[in-house]
Amino acid sequence: MRIVLVGPPGAGKGTQATRLAEKLRVPHISTGDLFRANISRQTELGKLAKSYMDAGNLVPDEVTIAMAKDRMEQPDAERGFLLDGFPRNVSQAEALDELLTTEGIKLDAVLDLEAPEEEVVKRIAGRRICRNDSSHVFHVTYKQPSKDGVCDVCGGELYQRDDDSEETVRTRLEVYHTQTEPIIDYYKAQGLVVTIEAMGPVDEVTGRALAALKREDDGQ
Repeated sequence: MRIVLVGPPGAGKGTQATRLAEKLRVPHISTGDLFRANISRQTELGKLAKSYMDAGNLVPDEVTIAMAKDRMEQPDAERGFLLDGFPRNVSQAEALDELLTTEGIKLDAVLDLEAPEEEVVKRIAGRRICRNDSSHVFHVTYKQPSKDGVCDVCGGELYQRDDDSEETVRTRLEVYHTQTEPIIDYYKAQGLVVTIEAMGPVDEVTGRALAALKREDDGQ
């Protein structure tokens, strides 16, 4: 299957993308991973992207699209892929359509993870990260450490990242509503959008998504 995954910050896109890609046996293609891989390998696209990033500028759509095109043409993506973080706006969605049409393929579904805005803010703003190891993540409500401010795993100090502050989260949500959310209407016009409730245990959300995609694949 060829799927685009969308949803606001804090809806669990990264977690669900990894799980769904594994279940569907297709590569998980993340914009962030594309940038890191190209910059690490010092490809021409990576050097170009880095020049914009080093100057504090956004990477132009055409560079992102070229990276995505290169990745989707790799052998492991022949039977499908899951796009996460791309397309990020209607312009990129139109470019993706044009690219897929040229290749004689089409998207199967656009999976829209829905989560109430206040819950998203609560999820992100409540995160606390260990200074010793960023993989040790706690939450002031959902995963409290045994001792306030101290990592249960290694005893390191727990802190809130700057981009997890409530103010920053609300700014990120505004950017999502303005730039990315319009692609949902764009794809609804093509009959591709499958909406999933993103709240609840991770396994349940994955199950909902797989069931919805199966119905879509069966043409129901």
